[in-house]
Order: sequence, then structure tokens, then C-alpha cells
Amino acid sequence: MSSRFRRPTLIVTAALAGSAFALSACNSGPVTQLTSPPTTDSSLTLTIQHTPDGDILATGGGATLYDFVPDTPKHSACLNDGCVFQWPPLVEDGPITVGPGVHRSLVSTLKRPDGSTQISYNGHPLYTYNLDVKPGMVTGQAIDQDGGPWYVLTPKGNEIHTSFTING
Repeated sequence: MSSRFRRPTLIVTAALAGSAFALSACNSGPVTQLTSPPTTDSSLTLTIQHTPDGDILATGGGATLYDFVPDTPKHSACLNDGCVFQWPPLVEDGPITVGPGVHRSLVSTLKRPDGSTQISYNGHPLYTYNLDVKPGMVTGQAIDQDGGPWYVLTPKGNEIHTSFTING
């Protein structure tokens, strides 16, 4: 990951450490209010990453981007602590640049309940995945978690439903 690419800062006490996986499976609960924006990059670039199943959307730092099927173009359904920790929303914190093959006309934003502005592509709010720890990793593709499936997107903004993994 690029040093400009920040993950959410969460403090997990010893009592909660053992229940981290239980939190990620939880689909209800309070809306997460983070003290710092989840996934931000002050000069974010949306790019294309090549995979055996075709080109997919990523950040310039190599983070694979996912969409969550229960979302709508104006509403993120990933709001509880477990979901936001496991699937950090891609939050706008400055200008968004698009690389070759990414369509500027498909880039949009939506307001999250915490007031942050999440980036979307072709109506799909965008997220990274906490277990993609190296640039180019794709380990969240076609996972059914937190109330629905997660998919990578093509440069045209369509979901790829084929299950595959890239370990970077």
C-alpha cells in the first residue's frame, strides 16, 4: 500500500480481540462513527488492474475496489462496526483522478451517515477489503458477508460474479 493510503484506525481491547470475526459477521447494530475517515487518499487515482478474469477497478496504490450488492447508488448498507472494519469505504478527501480505461462519467459520490463522502462508480459505492494486505491482492471477490455478496467491478462498472483469488 502507498504511504498515502490510510486504513481506519480502530482500537481493539483485549476483550474484543477474540470477537473480531464475530463482529465482521454482524449485520445489525449502530452506525459506525470513526474518528478518521476510513480509506482516504488526498490525491486518489482510480485505475485498472489486470486479472485472469479481466480488468477490474483499483486505486493507483494497487488496492482492489469492491462493491456490496445491498447498496444503492445513494445509500451504503455497510454501516455497522464489523462491516466498516472489514470493508473500509473509499472516502473522498481531495481530487479524484482517473487513469486510462476508467470512465470519469461513471465516478460519483454519496454521503455516509457520519458525514463523509464515499466514492462510487456506475452507482456502486466503493470499498477496499482489509484482508487485501498487498497491492494487487484480490481476496474478497464473491464473498457473501455482512448481509450480501461483494464483487469487483469492470472498467464499465459491471460486477464480475466469477469467484477468484489473487494473492499479490
